[in-house]
Amino acid sequence: MIDEIIHCRLEAVNTYHFSDEWEQAAIPFEESLTEEQTILFHKLCDLHSENAIAEMRAAYKVGFKDGATMMKEIQD
Repeated sequence: MIDEIIHCRLEAVNTYHFSDEWEQAAIPFEESLTEEQTILFHKLCDLHSENAIAEMRAAYKVGFKDGATMMKEIQD
């Protein structure tokens, strides 16, 4: 059930705009790359994003379980 909740919450997160700092650094860097390097850069960015999502899911689960444990302790 927690997986379904976090999946829906991640869908609601607006990730369409990168930070200004990212754009200022990444755009000129990407423009300086060869086609092969650009493919690798995109793959690395994708892997980083997947890793960040996995970490968010894990942290959400831990936080949810901690919150449920605290509520249970308060009731006891």
